[in-house]
Amino acid sequence: MPRYFFDVHDGGPHCDDIGTELAGLDEAYAKAKSLLPNVACEDIPKGADQRTFTMLVKDEDGHAVYSATLTFTGSPLPG
Repeated sequence: MPRYFFDVHDGGPHCDDIGTELAGLDEAYAKAKSLLPNVACEDIPKGADQRTFTMLVKDEDGHAVYSATLTFTGSPLPG
């Protein structure tokens, strides 16, 4: 089975050096879609009210095969 790597960029790169063996591209796309919100949920409370998270999926040869971006914007409202 091919191995895919899921790098996260949110102001600095966090490279996946281990990767995950998956059946193919469709499974890699689905994994990226499920991982990205989890990464954001863990990191949003630690940072500012403006955050953009991008996950870049690479194949075994290091070629980018998928990119997903999630943006969080929070704004305090006058009370």
